[in-house]
Amino acid sequence: MQQSNRFIKYSLSALVLCCFSPVPLTLAQEQQEGKALDRCIKSSLQDFPGRVVAVRHEIDQGRLQYEVDIRGTDGQSREVECDIVKGNILKRESDVVAEDPAFTSRAKLRLDAALKIALDKYPGAVKGIEYEIEDDGVAYEFDILLSDGRLLEVEVNAMTGELAEPEEIVYEIGSES
Repeated sequence: MQQSNRFIKYSLSALVLCCFSPVPLTLAQEQQEGKALDRCIKSSLQDFPGRVVAVRHEIDQGRLQYEVDIRGTDGQSREVECDIVKGNILKRESDVVAEDPAFTSRAKLRLDAALKIALDKYPGAVKGIEYEIEDDGVAYEFDILLSDGRLLEVEVNAMTGELAEPEEIVYEIGSES
């Protein structure tokens, strides 16, 4: 099993680098980026033991990052965002079901109101909805496909209704579901 996991991890890194990089990379850049993804996945799994179910390459306020989605051995779903250059963890979140008391007890904004806030600013087709517990509160997260073909991850604070700057999803490998 250990050998299989190592193969999957390195195969994923190779696939990401060869086929999905947003800009052409030199061999040295590919090797550095591959090491960063490996560090990101390793650190993420140390924090949250389980199985990587998806990896996204995102642009957050001009900064490139990875988002690693993990299905934990405890049954919980978690997201870890990492710097694309060094692989350092930038943010940790827990994804929960809509009825989770840890979410509902803190959310002041209903889903329909949060969705309206997101779509008023970023009109498009909603491709996914998540309920997140973060260090600083709870949030709704919407994947919205814009008419120009870009896919945005739009987050609305479920306590205040504040709209965060969206993250552009460059690609995703795997699926959280």
